[in-house]
Amino acid sequence: MQNRSFASNLGLYAYAAAAIFLGLVGLFSGDFAGGWQRVDPTVPFREPLAYFTAGIELAAGLNLLWSRTARAGALTLTIVYAIFTLLWVPRMLATHTDFDPTGNFFEEFSLVAGGAVLFASLSPPGSPIARRESLFARLLGLSAISFGVVHIYDMPGLLNFIPSWIPPSQLFWAWATTIGFFLAAIAILSGIKAPLASRLLTLEIVSFELFVWIPGLWANPHQHFFWAANAISVAIAGAVWAVSDSICRAAKRAPAN
Repeated sequence: MQNRSFASNLGLYAYAAAAIFLGLVGLFSGDFAGGWQRVDPTVPFREPLAYFTAGIELAAGLNLLWSRTARAGALTLTIVYAIFTLLWVPRMLATHTDFDPTGNFFEEFSLVAGGAVLFASLSPPGSPIARRESLFARLLGLSAISFGVVHIYDMPGLLNFIPSWIPPSQLFWAWATTIGFFLAAIAILSGIKAPLASRLLTLEIVSFELFVWIPGLWANPHQHFFWAANAISVAIAGAVWAVSDSICRAAKRAPAN
């Protein structure tokens, strides 16, 4: 991993673990990840395609853990997630009143941004791809904007997801996380306080996994939706974490330039 410490590679490991998780969920269920990996039920050979995709995700995630194949694993996952991102485009173009397809598009796009950042970071220093690492990292800001818009668009649904036992109130955390997404987007896109913002964004995504999706899976262990939701949530957290690692590395190099 280009002589980086374990701590500086945590985003890569989280991204890899999520791909492995997605692959295992797909292999055990014979299905894609719920409403995120949108493949129409009428698509020919849908179930074999689901198994095939799951196998690719699993293999690519494992390849990310080995330095000799990590770059290929990152590229593979970037391509796979890009395909799932593009599958949302027809739905986005077909509706002008429902933001949900756009929200799903940018959730998948965040995985693409994370994979592209990892691919660039693992590329030979000075190569055209390596020089675009910071550009790929900033693309995550677009997804952060979408996350905030989704929260506003579906505020009633968000309130139902937030545990009521967390003080001071569900409404407080709904708006706090929404504002947090917008502030993180501004920081990442502008570069102002981007390292801090990206770390806090990572913490925010991880918090949703810990307080929303894991309890949901615990209460509904036999529902494929919650397994898929946890896998996608971990994948988004891994992507954001990988981007945050990249932003922080760039900030440390900046004084020397």
